[in-house]
Amino acid sequence: MRRYAFLALVVLTFVWGYNWVVMKIAVQYAPPIEFAAYRLLGGGILLFIIMMAMRRPLRPRYLRRFILIGVFQSGGFVALAMWAVLAAGAGKVAVLSYTMPFWVAILAWPIFGEKLQKRQIASIAVAMCGILLIMDFRHAKGSLGADAIAVAAGVSWAIGVILAKRLQMRYEVDVLELTTWQLIFGGIAVGIVALFVPEHATHWTPTYIGALLYNIIAATALGYLLFIFVLRQLTAREASMGTLLNPILGIIAAWLQLGEAPSAIEAIGMGLIVLSLAALTLEQQRVSDNE
Repeated sequence: MRRYAFLALVVLTFVWGYNWVVMKIAVQYAPPIEFAAYRLLGGGILLFIIMMAMRRPLRPRYLRRFILIGVFQSGGFVALAMWAVLAAGAGKVAVLSYTMPFWVAILAWPIFGEKLQKRQIASIAVAMCGILLIMDFRHAKGSLGADAIAVAAGVSWAIGVILAKRLQMRYEVDVLELTTWQLIFGGIAVGIVALFVPEHATHWTPTYIGALLYNIIAATALGYLLFIFVLRQLTAREASMGTLLNPILGIIAAWLQLGEAPSAIEAIGMGLIVLSLAALTLEQQRVSDNE
């Protein structure tokens, strides 16, 4: 099964990595918040149908907690990432959004008492330097706000991860159930926000419909199912290191298809963040193995 799990991880990496380009294309036809709501609700409904087919319990067992996790881990992350990619490069947004592990490490200290080790602190410090280089305050012009929103997407994702971790520490939680309901509740929350945000009308072109279907079916429903399978078959380190390739593929795909070549400073910043993510992941796994 491990061989199939590694194959699933490769597929997942390409699906999620390329989706940053698909998202960039989609926001040319539809408001980002509205698109995010469609993606989350569509993916959640598909997973709900799968739960019905598997005869799983359909009532959310931890309603309030599922809502909170959905608002931050699904709703906040996807909506903010979509908003950021509207004005900034898809590859850059991918890297800034994937700073989530750094914010988790920082938040876990006061919440769970998980003190940061020296190597973790060093990784976070290097990543912060990378973020500053990417944002490049002196030459950012109109992209600075979008860069900040992309970082906020990573922070929202981290808050959702912390909430999910607290839930799993107290109760035995079915991952498919949690994933399904967080997508649905996140989609509802984002949909409500979209109703009050004045935006242009959606242009339902074949390109947009294709981008939406890719996000609902491949990037969301199939993507989360593959990730659940990978987590069950591989170690956390193997799964985490595999998903680190997502922003790298996002950068490459955006460069090749959209012509979004990062500047020298942005490239250095992106490299620092990716290397820091790898170092942080390895260090966290080492700490877990020694506990």
